[in-house]
Amino acid sequence: MSSSVLIVNLAVLFAVLEADLGRRNVSRFRILRPLLLAAGLVPLFVDRPATAGTGEVLEVVLAAVGILLGVFAATRLMRVGFDDTKQQVVSYAGAGYALFWVAVIAARLAFTYGADHWYTTQLGHWMATNSVSVDALTDSLIFMALAMAVTRTLRLAVGRRAQLAQAGSARRVEVAA
Repeated sequence: MSSSVLIVNLAVLFAVLEADLGRRNVSRFRILRPLLLAAGLVPLFVDRPATAGTGEVLEVVLAAVGILLGVFAATRLMRVGFDDTKQQVVSYAGAGYALFWVAVIAARLAFTYGADHWYTTQLGHWMATNSVSVDALTDSLIFMALAMAVTRTLRLAVGRRAQLAQAGSARRVEVAA
């Protein structure tokens, strides 16, 4: 298993679960931290992304899958609301959210392990037939993990902005009344 895939997946899993489980304040730092993590990990682990052919298509497709998984996790398994008592935006994520993230990361890691131990020949044949390099496959998995985390972060940013705007409107109505 490529250590870069393992490190990126575990870093994303840790960062997301640590930041999201339970009831959490949606602060600017909470939104910026995963974006900074992605910005730091890409140059460290993505040496030469594919810029043409099937490798590039694979990178784009798995990044899109990551976006879809991130949207599902952030919209179906996490709620964003306004805490009137503390006057702050908060998110709520429980066991279903954690299980979803663990399952997705475990599936990616199982695929990577399987590529090295279970179906090496078949995958190698597919990669050779379709002109996909090992680097392109590795980068695709990294892009998928990071796209999932960044999408969830963007959902938090949009939810935060909407909740603050709604709370501001409610306060203006109270003052006018």
